[in-house]
This record gives sequence, structure tokens and C-alpha cells, in this order.
Amino acid sequence: MPATAGAGGPQLSEPVKDALHTLSRHLLGRLDGLADQLMAMVLHREPFYAQLGLSGPEELRRSLRGNLERGIQSLGAEVPEGEDPQDTSRETGRQRARQGVPLEAVLRAYRLGGRVIWQGLLAASRVHFGGRYDHALLDAAGYVWRVIDSSSAALVDAYRLEESQLRSQELSRRHAFLNALLDGRGSDPVLAADATAALGLPPGGPMLCVVAPVDTPQDDPLRSPRDVLAAQGIVSSWHVRPANIVGLVALGDRTPGAVLDALAPAVAGKVGASPVIHTLAGIRDAYALARTAARTLSAPGIAALDDRLPEALLVGSPHLLPRLERTAFGGLLALPEAEQRTMLDTLAAMLDSGGSPTHAAERLYCHRNTVIYRMQRIESVTGRRIGDPRDRLLLTLGLMARRQEVSQPRGPGCPQGDRPAAP
Repeated sequence: MPATAGAGGPQLSEPVKDALHTLSRHLLGRLDGLADQLMAMVLHREPFYAQLGLSGPEELRRSLRGNLERGIQSLGAEVPEGEDPQDTSRETGRQRARQGVPLEAVLRAYRLGGRVIWQGLLAASRVHFGGRYDHALLDAAGYVWRVIDSSSAALVDAYRLEESQLRSQELSRRHAFLNALLDGRGSDPVLAADATAALGLPPGGPMLCVVAPVDTPQDDPLRSPRDVLAAQGIVSSWHVRPANIVGLVALGDRTPGAVLDALAPAVAGKVGASPVIHTLAGIRDAYALARTAARTLSAPGIAALDDRLPEALLVGSPHLLPRLERTAFGGLLALPEAEQRTMLDTLAAMLDSGGSPTHAAERLYCHRNTVIYRMQRIESVTGRRIGDPRDRLLLTLGLMARRQEVSQPRGPGCPQGDRPAAP
């Protein structure tokens, strides 16, 4: 089904031009029969075109006939003045892209159209003109297929341009729905239904909101998360925003832990996951909680909010961190840096060991008595006792606060939130 002229290459001789002109005029006179022949071939060999034939047989035949006509006109230098020789190719490319027909199937159909034209030229020469133009057609073969290839190139360009525009429009539409959900409009049943369809999510059931902050354009905290989850049969929808990557992940009958384990191979940065939500109305809060969970991490990994609530409380109140450290550690912070670090490491080991000096000593590779001595000094300079539940909690939070400040220092200009943009 070529539809172009001027395919380049050597100039045609007058006998070849005369042959193509005469034979093309003959084929134009039997265009309907050629269109029927081509339609039968395409429907038989291309399943996607068979579907088009069922849904719109007249439109499909009209398209095939139009492309045959323009292709034959191009070969015979019969394209009407003022018309674009490639117009039908471009229109077909745009139309098939909108219909979702794979480009490979479109190109195979075009090659079938080219075959119908070539066989038609040969048959016309032999049957209707007694073989008069057979020799000229042999000389014209290269030109004929250059025309067909040029036609295919015009179609491919139009198809890809339309496909790119459709993808951009669909992406914009999906982003608009996501922003609407992040803005708290998921309680609108109409918008929720439309958003579910646009985002490719199941109509109901539990899901997680997953957020991976993107601090610089070079950051790549999640690598092909949709594909990684799809390989495990998990449905998800992912969106790149200026400050982060946001994913909505359907749990189905899986636990949150199983889904996050399945996502792990895609993780290359800090990733936070919300608690389970059951409706799109909960996405705004889930997004904020997932962001907070990600901020609790000091290294790449996945943080489920419910597993890191103490850290989440701390990152949610960054202005309290210095005060919390001073209140928890008191005079410990006035010790020389090396001694201070030793004491804090000992305190952390004691807390992680449930208050057991023996287990703490094993962690620190030192004698049990050394741990006991250090703890006595810690309690002396801080005024806190590890055996007191409230003091133990304060010391634990103080260590968390210190780690938080080291891993995520905050100055006056550091952002405290990320309000989603309105759609």
C-alpha cells in the first residue's frame, strides 16, 4: 500500500516511464478488485487487522483502497496536482497508532500492499498487453520497491509522532488524576472510578503508596519498579514527579511485607511505604506517610512506616532534635569527641542488648567490666538511669535523633513538606 513519489535512485528510462504510466492507468481501472484482494490477504494474515475488519470493515477497506490508489498513482506519475503523494501513508500511520495496531503489523500490511501492486503490474503486462512491458518492469523493479520503502518510511514517521503525542497525552492525564488524588479528591466516586481506570489499578482492594525521593536529577532510587513487580504478578502504577517517584501498588491477596520484598530488586535509593489503604480517598495521607518513612532512612532501602514510627516522629519534628539530644545526654556532649563517641557506642550497645552488659561487651569486643564502668560514667554525666523506663526511652530517642541529624542534616533552607500540585 505505498503512497509516495520520488523514491530517489537512478533516473528512469523513457521505456520504463512509459511502462509504469500505461500499466498504472490500467490498474487504476480495476482498483476495487485489487482492494478486495488485498483486504482478504490482510485479514487472513494479520490478526490485528482482522479485529479492525470486524469492528469497521468499510473503514478498513476504504483505507486499503486509498493507499493502493495513491501508490499506483505515484508509480505512474498520476498523483493529482496539489495533493501530497504521501498523504495516505501519513494518515494511515496516525490512524493505526490511535487504534493501537502494532507498527510491525502495519508495516507487514504495507508490504502485502506492495506485493499486490507489483503482481498487478506483472499480470497487466502479460495478460492485457501480451508481455509487451515485461522487460521494462524488470528494469523498474528497484524503483518500484524504493517507492514502497519510501512510503513505509513516511508511515513510520507519522505513526511514531502520533504514538508519542498519545503517550504524552495519556501521561498528562494520569498525572492529573494522581495529583487530584494527592490533593484529597479521591472521595469523589466519579473521579475515583475514572482515576482507577486511567491508572490501571484494580477497582477495589488494599494497596500501598510508595514514595522514593529524588534529590537531584541524577538520582535513580527505583529502577523499573513496574516491571519488577509485574514479573511477580503484582499490579502497580508509577509516576515521576519533580521531587519524587510515587507508586500505587495493589496488594491483592499478598501481605505488605511480601509486596515490599518483591519490590526490593528495584530499589537503589531511599524508599518509603505507607500503611495499607483500602480506597483512593486515603491516598493523600498515605503519600505523606510514605514520604516520612523514606526520610527515616540513612541508606538505600525500603522503610515501611509502621516499622519505623519512632524515627518517623523524629523526622516529623526536626526542630526538636538538638533539644532532645541535649536533654538526653547532658554533660556527655561536653566530653572530648573520641570519649564521647565511645560512650555513645557503649550506650547504643547496651540498649540494643536489652540492658545486658555481657551481651553489650560481646558487641563491642571488650570486657564486661569495661561496659559496666562506662555505663556508670554515662549515668553520672547525663543524670539518666538506663534502668528507669522513661530515661531509657529518652536515651533511645536521643540516639535516634543523633543518627537522624548525622544522616540528614537540616539547615534553615531545608524543605519541610511537599504539597502536591493541583491537577
